[in-house]
Amino acid sequence: MRIESFPPGDLAPEAPERPRPPRRRRRAVSVLSAGLVVGALLAGIGVITGAAPDVALSARAEQTPQQQAAPAPQAAPEPADPRPTCVAMVQALSPRDRLAQRLMVGVEAADPAGAAKIVRDSHVGGIFLGGNANALLQNKALDAVQEAGNLPVAVAVDDEGGRVQRIDDLDGELPSARAMARKTPEQVRALAEERGRQLAARGVTWDLAPDVDVSDQSANSVIGDRSFSNDPAVVTRYAGAFEEGLRQAGVYGVLKHFPGHGHSSGDSHQGRVSVPPLDQLRQADLKPYTDLLAKLDHDRVGVMVGHLDVPGLTDDLPSSLTPATYTLLRDEYRFDGMVMTDDLGAMKAVSNRFTLPQASLTALAAGADVALSSNVEPVAPILDTLQQALDSGKIAAADNDRAVERILAAKNLCRRT
Repeated sequence: MRIESFPPGDLAPEAPERPRPPRRRRRAVSVLSAGLVVGALLAGIGVITGAAPDVALSARAEQTPQQQAAPAPQAAPEPADPRPTCVAMVQALSPRDRLAQRLMVGVEAADPAGAAKIVRDSHVGGIFLGGNANALLQNKALDAVQEAGNLPVAVAVDDEGGRVQRIDDLDGELPSARAMARKTPEQVRALAEERGRQLAARGVTWDLAPDVDVSDQSANSVIGDRSFSNDPAVVTRYAGAFEEGLRQAGVYGVLKHFPGHGHSSGDSHQGRVSVPPLDQLRQADLKPYTDLLAKLDHDRVGVMVGHLDVPGLTDDLPSSLTPATYTLLRDEYRFDGMVMTDDLGAMKAVSNRFTLPQASLTALAAGADVALSSNVEPVAPILDTLQQALDSGKIAAADNDRAVERILAAKNLCRRT
């Protein structure tokens, strides 16, 4: 597994007693067309070529009030959004199925039948395909997985490019972020759109990309060439272009790893790691979030939280399990979309201390909407733990419902009001 327009020609002036109509946006028209348009306008106000002024005035007087002041045509009304409200969709789910929507679990990409069984038995909201196996990505195998769910399932992969991609054996290589930054943003947007169409054609709905970490690490470091640049402005431009390309292809992108993994002391796959203090992160690592989240539709992009020790933000637990992290993202960065954790099952920054059910509960209670695990493990024990927490109030019912609303909106199944 890889760690992976020319203005019209001169025209005769209008009658001096008539004010010019408001200026409209200019567009390229021929002189003949412009003359016809102006001629029609002049005729409409009673100025007739070769006619005496009193004739023109008489013609004007004979018009009915309706003819003199015809109403402007009305714009067609916007079509109604046919999707149900997210509140209604949530209320139609049982409490356990609401909790299941908050899990994205690993499935074996070489075992389509096994993946369908997991979805059928647990009603999880999403599945994650890791590793290099690709049977689930061929021959419409994911159709059976979708048919097994009570609701459409989010199908996610890590496909950033470079060291972290999933369909390269099927659809070709995607350059690393650092290599893409040597192209123009428009070229990167086009690359991402093409990749998004390839992913969508294979049944993938979410790409856990782009990486928006700001980093000057060597290429093969944990972030390294997964980062577009050590310049926050460059990261913002290129990550924004990549996300736009995915979105235009109909694939949901996820910005990662909040609040910033690019200057970490190590690899959170291997254990606990620290990053610069929060005040320092605000000066660089967090700037792409400031700029991107201010302009993006929060129902069409998500954020992934990393497993990081951040002085001034976290204490005993990594950022993915710390309530202050989600408060920062929601309140300071005003993000109201879907927030997910990094992998809770196979990354030792978490798994060295917590079982998967414990880690999932801790993350969701802290404020994550989705608990991600790449592990192929039974889902029932996780759901049992979450159900007990919901029943006891450790997970607030109202918070749980809001999280599910965000998840369903991220899947484009409903509209939030």
